Amino acid sequence: MEHLFKGPGLLEEARGLHNFMNWKRNILTDSGGFQMVSLLNLAEITEEGVKFKSPYDGSECMLTPEESIHIQNKIGADIIMQLDDVVSSTTTGDRVVEAMERTIRWLDRCIAAHKHPERQSLFPIVQGGLNAELRQRCAEELIKRNTPGFAIGGLSGGEAKEDFWKMVSISTEILPKGKPRYLMGVGFSEDLVVCSALGCDMYDCVFPTRTARFGTALLFTGQITLKHKKFAQDYSPVDETCHCSTCTTYSRAYIHSIATQETVACHLLSIHNIAFQMRLMAKIRDSIKNGIFPEFVQEFMLGMYPTKNYPQWSLNALSSVGIQLI
Repeated sequence: MEHLFKGPGLLEEARGLHNFMNWKRNILTDSGGFQMVSLLNLAEITEEGVKFKSPYDGSECMLTPEESIHIQNKIGADIIMQLDDVVSSTTTGDRVVEAMERTIRWLDRCIAAHKHPERQSLFPIVQGGLNAELRQRCAEELIKRNTPGFAIGGLSGGEAKEDFWKMVSISTEILPKGKPRYLMGVGFSEDLVVCSALGCDMYDCVFPTRTARFGTALLFTGQITLKHKKFAQDYSPVDETCHCSTCTTYSRAYIHSIATQETVACHLLSIHNIAFQMRLMAKIRDSIKNGIFPEFVQEFMLGMYPTKNYPQWSLNALSSVGIQLI
């Protein structure tokens, strides 16, 4: 977001990011809050906002809730996020309380600064770390603001999976069922299925493209790492069930031969991995519409774990919503 905003008049001249990218579908932008964690050594957090040193040129800039919304209004995304005070998911104590309470105060400033609520949906973000009481308090406060949707943030940062799913569940139990519930930063296949069962509707994650950099492809039977020697003479598609441009054009052997030498291998696997996740989400949606979601979950998990050595956290999470694995 920063590099686009710093180009003077760039998005105004292009009439927003949709035109700049020639993308006719929906766009979601984040607020910059995550950089409080990822660039903590470059940031100072106060009630006013976040003071950053630019990772590009070292210059100082202040990102306030109002400025974050101002930037996102200019970008023109369909869904924009409040600026929240983000801490690592494993942080405990007073800092978690401070971040949760500040997130609520900053939401009100974001709502007041939002210039285009008729065409850009502003989502608040549930924070509270791994503290169930704080999560509940935050969610209860956020739903008092009549926003078009809600996000669950501050998770998938190294915490135990048992803690992870419980914080998701606490949040979805409170957030309105008739509005989108967006779980931020979650992208593992199993997590998408389990958290959809817990009531989440939307996700984002760098995982499909990040793991592609290491030669890894996502399948409904798990992951395969095409850098391994066993794929050197495997002339089958990356995934025989996939119709993306990578799988219909290139073999596992070809991608193996370039996986550690040419960046195009990352691009090809990124295309497949994103296509895989879109197929997965389509299957989740279709099974819900057709009233067979529990059966889909059972089939999916059996494909991932054919010996039925299911992770205990998944069993516990799915059992909490009445889904028993076979």
